[in-house]
Amino acid sequence: MLRLFTQLPLFVQLMLLASVSMLVPAGYGVIEHQSRVARVFFQSSLLFTMISLVVGLAAAANPKQNRERSLLLTLFFAFLGLPLMLAVPFAEAIQNTGLLNAWWEMVSSFSTTGATLYAPERLPVSLHLWRALVGWMGGFFILVMAIAVLAPLRIGGFEIFFAGGFGQQSGVAPSFIRDGVAEPSERIAHYIRVLGPAYAALTVVLWGALILAGDPAELALIHAFSTLSTSGITSLNHTGDAPSGLLGEALIFLFLIPALSRRLWPGGGELRATEKLRDDPELLLAVALIVLVTLFLFARHWIAALDIESSKQALPAILRSLWGSLFTALSFLTTTGFESSSWNDARSWSGLGTPGVILAGLTITGGGIATTAGGVRLLRVYALFRLGQRELEKLVHPQSVAGGGQVARRLRREGAYIAWIFFMLFALSIAGVMLAVTAYDNEFEPALVLSIAALSNTGQLASVAVDQPIDWALLGAEPKVMLALAMVLGRLETLAIIALFNPDFWRN
Repeated sequence: MLRLFTQLPLFVQLMLLASVSMLVPAGYGVIEHQSRVARVFFQSSLLFTMISLVVGLAAAANPKQNRERSLLLTLFFAFLGLPLMLAVPFAEAIQNTGLLNAWWEMVSSFSTTGATLYAPERLPVSLHLWRALVGWMGGFFILVMAIAVLAPLRIGGFEIFFAGGFGQQSGVAPSFIRDGVAEPSERIAHYIRVLGPAYAALTVVLWGALILAGDPAELALIHAFSTLSTSGITSLNHTGDAPSGLLGEALIFLFLIPALSRRLWPGGGELRATEKLRDDPELLLAVALIVLVTLFLFARHWIAALDIESSKQALPAILRSLWGSLFTALSFLTTTGFESSSWNDARSWSGLGTPGVILAGLTITGGGIATTAGGVRLLRVYALFRLGQRELEKLVHPQSVAGGGQVARRLRREGAYIAWIFFMLFALSIAGVMLAVTAYDNEFEPALVLSIAALSNTGQLASVAVDQPIDWALLGAEPKVMLALAMVLGRLETLAIIALFNPDFWRN
């Protein structure tokens, strides 16, 4: 049975897995006596399982190999087409919503953006669990496909390691990929076996830890799904409202760290930029950014609070401000979007609002390459930083020769060049999406924030980065579709879409 499953086209495999996963909210609906939700998801699971089997039988009659170009197309259509199937039980369970809104919600969840059109109290816990589960599956999907499909094609952040064009087969490790022996389907199966147990185990460990910290089982599971996938989905108005309090935030903080570097995952060391973990550029840059942002926000609030609080009253507020800034900075750097309960404490302590440009900058920077995080990615930013550092050194010592080894030289030269191209494409994408959204009577600032939130896959930015939270539900149908496409573009990255138009990519 497993052998037959692995021989099916990737999209059919995704349909079957999505159909089976509908039994999770169906089972929870039975436990919570939500008969309608349970019936809708159970019937949808049976329906789409039968449809998937029929499509699988039709595909088996005309087998085709999963080549790179077909898998890249599958990636694109999976983020657009699969949510349509996932949206059917969601729309039926709510009843008073349209299929377009339900599809948008599933695109947001599957792309790990985490934006929502619905107030938390409007949805039953079963549907919040379904949103978080879809985000969890989407996070694992991109975690596997990034290293099994995008890495050999020199896209997804790995293009900066190699000279030449992107979208072509590379010499990236491990050996069975480098030697060109393994088919794409074999690579996918290999990394599912490598990453699946670790991804599931971390989720279960965090789930159990949050339960012990005081969260209800269903809320702990939703937050565990959302943390590992960096979707930031919650059934609460704010993550800080969870009963686990600061202890729960500390646990989530620890489990967000794997989104900073691929080498923290099994098999990720094969694609490392340095030999030693302590020298990893992504981790070093992440630590520097988080510390600088935390200190800047703390200093800003502290200076403003000098005339407001006495020293004795300010001490608890200082500690809460430090923790709130630290947690929120890591959360938005990994494009998760969780907000600390102490975040509002810091603002009320000093009386200052939070500069949204800092959070927007963190989300644009993003996490590690080939992780569940979005954004430009840390390694690309590091390559640009090293290039700028080297150029400043040459201004002082024009005849100097920089060291660092072959990888460092490649990052400063070809890597920085392609990183700059990607950064410009990302900026142009923000401008293009923003212009498209403002064309439908939306103001400049909300359109800019929504565009950054969609392209960086951080939907919570819309409610935190501005003084008045932006409601995604107030958008018209056309802006919703455009922003959904922007979420997919941000998840797959611009270079992956451009690779589909590369003539060499389509030649036999």
